[in-house]
Amino acid sequence: MTSDPQQAKQPVSAALAGPYGHPFHPILVTVPIGAWVASLVFDLASRLVDDPDFLARGSMWLIAIGVLGALAAAAIGLLDLLAIPTGTPAFRTGLVHMSLNLAVVLVFAVGFLWRRTGDGPHGAVSWGPLLLSVVALLALAVSGYLGGKLVFRYGVRVADETTQASGFQR
Repeated sequence: MTSDPQQAKQPVSAALAGPYGHPFHPILVTVPIGAWVASLVFDLASRLVDDPDFLARGSMWLIAIGVLGALAAAAIGLLDLLAIPTGTPAFRTGLVHMSLNLAVVLVFAVGFLWRRTGDGPHGAVSWGPLLLSVVALLALAVSGYLGGKLVFRYGVRVADETTQASGFQR
């Protein structure tokens, strides 16, 4: 297989992964990231209010929304990964990025199930599930850094410089 960087700029399937220069993966990742960060805010807030049940339940469902959103983002991200030539630093970075994200999804899924034990969340979110979310979000931040490296350093799914130059003509 070629190691041509132009290969990683083209979608495997424009209908599924987004057209040239406008991939869907970065749009889709905002759902799980936003849901999971909001769930942590709800977790922390549940420890500060007199009636924390609604925050604990809200956090649990935000985690579920994040897991479902992450699965959609992962499917499209896999298509972007398949466009990267194997055996390259960009491909290896993509594999680590994907692996970390899948681990994060698994950790949040476990956290969701943990919170649903018994008859669901009651009272403030306990320290165990809260710390699990913090660890998962830290891993997600590392993965996000790697995703940024794929785009901004290696140019994965980014339009080439000739195409970019059209935006700077007068």
